[in-house]
Amino acid sequence: MPRAFELAAAQPWLMLPDSLDNLLAIAERMGDPMALETQLGRRLENSRSVTLRDGVAVVPVVGPIFRYANLFTEISGATSTQVLATDIREALDNPAVKAIVLNIDSPGGVASGINELADMIHAGRSQKRIVAYIGGSGASGAYWIASAANEIVIDETGIAGSVGVVVEAVVDGESASGRKRYQIVSRNAPNKRPDISTEEGRAKVAETIDALEDVFVSKVARNLGVAAEHVPGMGDHGGLRVGAAAVEAGLAHRIGSLEGLISELAKPAASNPRNRTMKVSTTAELQAALAAGTDPQAIEITQASQPDVDAIKAEARGEGAKTERDRINGIQALAQKGFEAEVSAAIDSGLTVEAAGLSLYRAAQDRGITLQAIKGDATKAKASTPPSIIGTAPKISTADIYAARKGAKQ
Repeated sequence: MPRAFELAAAQPWLMLPDSLDNLLAIAERMGDPMALETQLGRRLENSRSVTLRDGVAVVPVVGPIFRYANLFTEISGATSTQVLATDIREALDNPAVKAIVLNIDSPGGVASGINELADMIHAGRSQKRIVAYIGGSGASGAYWIASAANEIVIDETGIAGSVGVVVEAVVDGESASGRKRYQIVSRNAPNKRPDISTEEGRAKVAETIDALEDVFVSKVARNLGVAAEHVPGMGDHGGLRVGAAAVEAGLAHRIGSLEGLISELAKPAASNPRNRTMKVSTTAELQAALAAGTDPQAIEITQASQPDVDAIKAEARGEGAKTERDRINGIQALAQKGFEAEVSAAIDSGLTVEAAGLSLYRAAQDRGITLQAIKGDATKAKASTPPSIIGTAPKISTADIYAARKGAKQ
């Protein structure tokens, strides 16, 4: 059995089943020159080189994903996380690059290296805007990478999901050469080579892939800003979702095209609404912002708006001004020749109309004006100012005040 196949079969994969089968089939024929020849040309079609368009760096993430560059990446059009990390870091550090697009068309790949690359992308999105575009397949490990970007844009025919881990095991039997293969492990390490032909052995392998899946799910949840328990359902429990269904399930943020996305990111920041900070204070506003494709990182949650304090103060000032005008007018209505000083003092000291009337009444008494003389002209005062009771003072009405005025004139 070829060494390449043994190495491939021993790895845990974050990859679509059919693609994994194809990859293992290629690995099994790796010693056959014809097998390699049939794969030539894919690298030209799926170039891994970064292209810069109007300040937007486009980084292809295509084919099966490996940790390191190898014969698969050199001949079969695959990708390595090692090369991707180098390309993305260069784009982040290059001052000519203002945004990055991860152009994804990959069924996933080997689990090793995916987490580190995704964490680097997640950290880098605070440095520059990074958008993942799924034009073909963004499955399993490739989706993990996509989830780390600021935003996921998917084509109407794009495929996203397959959130899970798989290990393909091969049970050795009688080989074509007539030799049988044996593996002997030390007595304290029986789980180093669990017997997968038994229930116990398969359970032991399942523990490992379940632990890997827990990391996968938790990181996708962090990247998307959702609870971890929601991720399996969003991804149809290891299944796939297409285009609009992926957006509806929360696996992608919106439908779009690669060219449209590049044009959008190439616009100056001031003219690109997705680069502006948007403040929201209600769930409805948040949903509307996300539906419009606003970058979640550019959304600022604020407290629900309180009543307009300024408006309330203005209204209060208006009411206060009206009350003050009424008070002054009421006091001035009591004025008569010879009482100007008392009227002015009442206005300046803030006396109410009723208190001012009482003060003027007492002033009239001090000048020898009797109550009997006041009562002759009471009807005019009734129309201008209502009577009031102030503390324990004698009851007095504005009619009495006008009567007092009349008496003073006499």
